[in-house]
Amino acid sequence: MMEIIPAIDLRGGRCVRLHQGDFGRETVFSDDPLAMARRWQAEGGPRLHVVDLDGAATGEPAHLEVISAIVSALDIPVQVGGGIRSADTARAWLDAGVDRVVIGTAAVRNPNMVAAVCRNHGSERVVVSVDARDGMVALQGWTEASEVNVLELAHRMTDLGVGRLLYTDIARDGMLAGPDLDTNASLVKETDMAILASGGVSSVEDVRRLVPTGVEGVIVGRALYTGAVDLAEAVSAVARG
Repeated sequence: MMEIIPAIDLRGGRCVRLHQGDFGRETVFSDDPLAMARRWQAEGGPRLHVVDLDGAATGEPAHLEVISAIVSALDIPVQVGGGIRSADTARAWLDAGVDRVVIGTAAVRNPNMVAAVCRNHGSERVVVSVDARDGMVALQGWTEASEVNVLELAHRMTDLGVGRLLYTDIARDGMLAGPDLDTNASLVKETDMAILASGGVSSVEDVRRLVPTGVEGVIVGRALYTGAVDLAEAVSAVARG
């Protein structure tokens, strides 16, 4: 069954959402990330996706204490991304109880590190995050463009032993414009990886539309915070098929 995974994006210790990845255009949804994490677990989230936005921008973890508290308080697994650009940082998160580390920029700039994390901790503990604009991978918390396309990077990661990929269309993220069904379906079909979809979900119907693509899960952020998607309802809808 496809997982509905609530997201918590942290900046300055608060739960925020960015407009198309723009750090100058943020909306603050909560000053209490721990309470929000508990809420998403209570409403049926099977796991939690946490992003350290400050870490994504600087390359250094900025919310270790907050995220460690969330991990300790929840019964569901937590995956964490943002600024994980060294094997030591990945190990620190995993040692803190995080179930999976989500690696973005380093997948392009330091593939040997990704391979080392997979080798040392197991592929199940690693998610490579591919954030794309117009089909091309973006880096450094979406602040830099690259010349690598999404499918090319996916195949590179498969060769390194990565088994799970998170795909985000930046143009859709936070815009509630509907998910990128075609690219997600293509990634499922053309790779051997488990695919997590992200970006654009605006309704429970959008969640249902992702099921036939074959993605393993969908990460939902802004739509949960605005009330456009009710988490319990979405989980129930997928369970019913």
